[in-house]
Amino acid sequence: MNDADIYVKLTPIFHSVFDDEDIVVTPQLTADDVNGWDSLTHIRLMLSVQKAFNVRFAAADIVGLKNVEDLVRLIREKA
Repeated sequence: MNDADIYVKLTPIFHSVFDDEDIVVTPQLTADDVNGWDSLTHIRLMLSVQKAFNVRFAAADIVGLKNVEDLVRLIREKA
């Protein structure tokens, strides 16, 4: 799975978790850019991503994420 495929699959996850169809998932996207991205929605997002991509993240993996690009890299490593 390449990065473009991952972004395509991530987009509806973001739309669902944040209940916002206008979110554009880009490498630079951070929690500060999305209304309502708090610790609870972050957990929901990570659980949804793990389920969709059939991967498992360690807590240390999640803590180190700075933006969506880091998440995509993590998905690629775990897949």
